[in-house]
Parts: sequence; C-alpha cells; structure tokens
Amino acid sequence: MDSKYEDLAAYFVQTPIELFGVYRTVLGEGHHAGHKYEPTKKCALLVALRGDAEFIYDGSSYMLQPGRAFLGGYNRHMEIIVHSQEFEYFLIHFMPAVPGQAVLSVMSEVNVLHIEMDAALLQMMDQLRKLSTGLGNIELLEKKTLFYRLVNKALLFERYQQNSDSQPMMEGTIDYIRQHYMEPITLESLAGQQGLKAKYFSYLFRKYTGIGPIDYLIKYRMSVAHELLMNEPFSVRDIARSVGYADAYYFSRLFKKHYELSPTEVKRQQSRNNPS
Repeated sequence: MDSKYEDLAAYFVQTPIELFGVYRTVLGEGHHAGHKYEPTKKCALLVALRGDAEFIYDGSSYMLQPGRAFLGGYNRHMEIIVHSQEFEYFLIHFMPAVPGQAVLSVMSEVNVLHIEMDAALLQMMDQLRKLSTGLGNIELLEKKTLFYRLVNKALLFERYQQNSDSQPMMEGTIDYIRQHYMEPITLESLAGQQGLKAKYFSYLFRKYTGIGPIDYLIKYRMSVAHELLMNEPFSVRDIARSVGYADAYYFSRLFKKHYELSPTEVKRQQSRNNPS
C-alpha cells in the first residue's frame, strides 16, 4: 500500500487545481463555530504557525501546533477550539480545476502532515500573501508555483518523518540506481548492499518511494531511454543496450508498456516533428 504522502503527491501530479483565498489568521482562546452549521466549500492547505488548536471535522478531532499542517477537509462540518491564548495559522483555499467525485473524495479527508518551520517556509507564505490579490497571469502562475512548492515541502518532510531511520539507505539505493542503471541489477544485489533481506528491503523502499526497487529501476531506465530516443540518433538496439537490456525486443515491450508507444514510434514521431 502506498504511503499517505505518495497518494497526496499523486493527486497533485494528476489533478490541475485552481487557487482561491490566501489568509494569515489569528484566533483567540475558546470555541469558534467555523463551518459547524454549513460544510466547507473549498479544499484547504492549513499550516499552524503559533499556539495550539483542536480542529473538529464531523466529530473527529485533529490537534494542530507549529510544525503541523493539513490538506483537504472538503465538504466537511468543522469547528475550532483554541487551547492557547492565541492560535495563528496560514490558510490557502483551492479546488480541482475540473471537479469530479473521485478527485474531490481524496480532498474530503483531513490529511495531517509534519512540516518544517524554517525560513524558506515563512518566505514562501509571505510571497503567497503578497500575490493573493494579483490578477495578471504571471502573478497567478507564480502564486500556483509557490503553492506547489509549499505542498511539496510538506510532503517531503512527512516522508522524512515516517522514514527517518531508513532514509539514508533508501537515498543511497536511489543514487546507486541512477549511477548504475545500465548494469545488471537485482533486488537481491540492492538489498545485499544494505545488509538486508530482499523482502524487508523491498518493503522499506516501497514505503519510501511508493513503488518497489525493481519497478523504480525499470521506470528510471525507461525515462533515460525516452530522452535518448527524443534527442539522439542512436538505434533502438543501441539505446536498449545503453540502459541495461541486451534484448531489444524485451526492451521495446517494456517501453511500450510505460509510454503506450514503441521506441520506433517515438523515433518516427520525433523525426516528423524535427525534419532535418
């Protein structure tokens, strides 16, 4: 099963979004009705900045304090209980550009994440606030870019928090794959480098990246091959060998599975688009 951060990353990769309000708000101690009587109309990215508060969504309680954020909360009844003298938070409302039941169901969940409270985070939030009333397309593009960077920062830090013990070895394996993808690589050889049994190593790698180590290797090889097909005048056989496949036919089958086009079709399309 993929980890929460991988599921959320996949959502933002696959789903175009539109941004709405950007807010920095301070609430005093006590109860705040919020959306107790009417459900929320937007998805939210909320980052706690100062103080402690309890967000209650349809009876389920989520505690927020600095270093915590949440994504989602669409179409939910919500109320807030501030336990400290004040609670300050940063909030961005967004929605899928093309609403649909499947994409909105992901954002109806309240996904609590860790987020690193550093200078980069504060700078991104400050820039988003300055762009909140911008109407030009350049400003809107910058605003959306900053939003994605903020989401990515939260998801990366959540991945780190959930995998802090195994992160160095997983990053080491990823680096090894990227440097040696053209060589014979097996699950057992990758696991052996880390001194782990193949099954446990595969579990840790999948938890970290969302896919298994051999699937990651194949996907990386296919991406390198696609770049070569698009930009270099080599034959399919030569490209297959350069990414670790002696059998060009097997390579072509894998490539078509990933890109829905054969290597020959990609080369043919590229030739038509860029005639010499």
